[in-house]
Amino acid sequence: MKINIANILIGAAIALILLSMSVFVVDQRQNAIVFQLGEVVSVKTEPGLYFKVPLMQNVRFFDSRILTLDTGEPERFITAEKKNVMVDSFVKWRIVDVKQYYISVGGDEMRAVTRLMQTVNSSMREEFGKRTIHEVVSGEREQIMTVLREKTDSDARKIGVQVLDVRLKRVDFPLEISDSVYRRMDAERKRVANELRASGAAEGEKIKANADKQRQVILAEAYREAQKTKGEGDAKATALYAASFGRNAEFYAFYRSLEAYKQSFKNKSDVMVLDPSSAFFKYLKNPSKAGK
Repeated sequence: MKINIANILIGAAIALILLSMSVFVVDQRQNAIVFQLGEVVSVKTEPGLYFKVPLMQNVRFFDSRILTLDTGEPERFITAEKKNVMVDSFVKWRIVDVKQYYISVGGDEMRAVTRLMQTVNSSMREEFGKRTIHEVVSGEREQIMTVLREKTDSDARKIGVQVLDVRLKRVDFPLEISDSVYRRMDAERKRVANELRASGAAEGEKIKANADKQRQVILAEAYREAQKTKGEGDAKATALYAASFGRNAEFYAFYRSLEAYKQSFKNKSDVMVLDPSSAFFKYLKNPSKAGK
């Protein structure tokens, strides 16, 4: 009885091992190829549970998701103007025919990437050689990417791969040319700045000259008005003096003499040398008879 139980357990273990070797699972991210003695017997593209003949058949899985091929370092290309440009790009691709993919590149992703890189570089060289720098950088960039995708996809189909997109991340001049371009741009900007400064200085001088002119005109007008007002005032004062003099000439003469005395003898140190018979002393000699 013990021998029968042991045999049953051994048989069950062997059956489980054979069953585990007969079953494989393909998930939604994968495709699978079933080989029998090295030959492809079936391709599994739908997710699920599948069976194979143990020991005679083996399974190899391939990623069915979208993969990214990044060129890493920028590549140098020549435009129609014989100018060098540095191009940084990437490619989006995936396996769509896993059997053809295995037959073409042996299922080796590095070989597939190398094939795609060669196709992309060849297509870029051809497309860039037809266009100017302006067209490459901005004018026809979208068109270039569309053409690159179509050409690369057409060639990639031969190895069971679909190219979904080819993108130009950056198009720039080589470092040695970029320095020259930047220096030229800097010189151009400085020239424009100097022109603007000169134009601003000339305009400033013009405004300043016009302001000085307006100042002189305003001052002249003010001086003229002041002189006119002063003249009018002097005329009125003279008229008043004349009217006063006409009413009482002796009082006017007396008043003016007092003003003269006040101005002449303002300080004790003032000295005047005059003839004693001078009319200046008229009211000092005999004030009572001066008015007669």
